[in-house]
Amino acid sequence: MKPKQIFEVALGVVTSVGGFLEVGSIATAAQAGAMFGFQLVWAVVLGTLCLIFLIEMSGRLAAISHHPLPAAVRERFGFHYFAMPLLAETVIDLLVLASEIGGVCLGLQLLTGVRFFYWAVPVAFIIWLLLWRGTFSIIEYGVSILGLTTVVFIVAAAKAHPGFHNIGAGFLPTLPGDHKAQYWFLAVSIIGATISPYLVNFYSSGAVEDKWSEKDLVPNRLTAGIGMSFGGTISIAVLVAAVMVFHSRAISIDTYEQIAMEVTAPLGIWGYRIFGIALIIACFGAALELSLDIAYVYAQGFGWRWSEDLQPIEASRFTLVYTIFIFAGCLPIMFGIDPLKLTLFSMAATALILPLIVFPFLIIMNDKRYLRNHTNSVFANAVVCFVILLAAAMAIVAIPLEILGGH
Repeated sequence: MKPKQIFEVALGVVTSVGGFLEVGSIATAAQAGAMFGFQLVWAVVLGTLCLIFLIEMSGRLAAISHHPLPAAVRERFGFHYFAMPLLAETVIDLLVLASEIGGVCLGLQLLTGVRFFYWAVPVAFIIWLLLWRGTFSIIEYGVSILGLTTVVFIVAAAKAHPGFHNIGAGFLPTLPGDHKAQYWFLAVSIIGATISPYLVNFYSSGAVEDKWSEKDLVPNRLTAGIGMSFGGTISIAVLVAAVMVFHSRAISIDTYEQIAMEVTAPLGIWGYRIFGIALIIACFGAALELSLDIAYVYAQGFGWRWSEDLQPIEASRFTLVYTIFIFAGCLPIMFGIDPLKLTLFSMAATALILPLIVFPFLIIMNDKRYLRNHTNSVFANAVVCFVILLAAAMAIVAIPLEILGGH
């Protein structure tokens, strides 16, 4: 690879931290560790492996066809099919965006002592202003590089000395003696938080924004594999730290502020401050990506002009969509809805729409009109079929588990 491509891979790995580790991944992993020890490590691993393949495919589609995923789905399946995931993503992305804004507000509460709901409107305004005034490169790399502060979870987990054999045992699914409904609810929530539809849409749209071509296929594979694995490792670290701080003391997590103890216990007051900063940056980066994602999906679906690098007046409808969603997303937090409960509900609800998002991969990634001689291998198709079946099973059980185990 050329030095420029190596640089792009390095930045892509860093970007994965901003996109992968956000309020949903932190909340679900921490809850899982606190309640069930290492037993749900497998859910993080499974979700990460599925995401690696889907991210690679969405990047390959963009590089070869110059079509982002939403545009390809709209073109290949027609608007009637496209309208279903569009409606579903509108609702889910709004819930998840509200959760991310809540995560930023909670980080500010930890650092300042000012209650989270007072921060909702200022945070929403800053997100909007950065999208209005910024470029795609600033958003893709600037905030995500700062997101490296989330590595603090790895440091906290390592200092707790959990024992690699204990972590390794969690790679194999085992059922708990009780609270089975909550166990499966968290498993579905973790996988839903990991295989977020906005990640594949944003990634493919970003590849088109960056004008990827066939020469970027190798960097795409490396970014998907190394980058998502790096994000998954940090998510596992959140779970491990929760095991050592909460599960070992039989403490349950009832509020998001408690999660700060994961870092404070092994690292002291500086760990507390870094946690607050990491939470702000990770959730802020995810909120930016979510806001852009929903604008990408609408613009590509309706054939509007779109690009974060265009002036707002040059892509007015694209800009209007993210403006409406940002300020709608801050309303639940402004009215004091518990960010932790909202996050867990949103992550479980994400599972409901996964079949609609994943199924098109099976058709589009085998269509030579889009991929030419870079269509899916037999193994890649087998992975897609597995993810479709997994997504369908999760969609069926998500609501019953929400009722029985979501509290």
